[in-house]
Amino acid sequence: MKSTFVQILLASLCVLPITALAQNGDAALPAAPSAASAANTAPDPSAAATGVKLGTINIEAAIFQSNEGQRDFEALSKKLEPKQTELKGMNDEVESLKKQLNTSGANLSEDAHANLVKQIEQKQKLLERSVQDARDDAQNQQNEIAQRILQKMAPIIVKYAGDRGFGVIMDTSNPWPQGPVLWAGPSVDITKAIVDSYNLQSGVPAPARPVTTRPASTTTRPTNPAATKPATGGQPPK
Repeated sequence: MKSTFVQILLASLCVLPITALAQNGDAALPAAPSAASAANTAPDPSAAATGVKLGTINIEAAIFQSNEGQRDFEALSKKLEPKQTELKGMNDEVESLKKQLNTSGANLSEDAHANLVKQIEQKQKLLERSVQDARDDAQNQQNEIAQRILQKMAPIIVKYAGDRGFGVIMDTSNPWPQGPVLWAGPSVDITKAIVDSYNLQSGVPAPARPVTTRPASTTTRPTNPAATKPATGGQPPK
């Protein structure tokens, strides 16, 4: 689910500048340490040379790994199962007709051969349209779930970053070069902390079988029909 989903996420929350954190009184940044205390404090590995404390979060993983995300995406997967079954049946029918053309096409009359070819082409076009419609519908429903969770998770991220003095939080959902982060160590990643905080606030219990990664896109995609078009001549394709 990468394309549209990530674009929505990046548009909603890519970085959290220090000015955004200061807008919420509860998320006010702590006072700067005195010179004496700063001298006795070990350097923060997440602080850049400019003194701005940087953090990272994989927004996509945070949404999918939250208890609410696991629950809702699993429910969506079950909801889409009948459509997958329907599309698989359509695909099997097309493949059966192609097999019939390959095995007995040479023995068919010219008219029968042409009719079979036309039937295959019509059913395959219908299948391809149905597959695309199913993908679009699944994508839209996934995006709706992700946006709903993100809207509730964003204030938690802002407060967490403000309470701990972060100046910038960057999203690592897209690996470089598609994303802005070339490399970041695990010490600056706040994904798990945000997931734990969100789970506590949402009150949604952990699923019986926790999902550690987002559902594969193939869970909502039926088998693609063969790309090879049936032969239109008098001989069956090799």
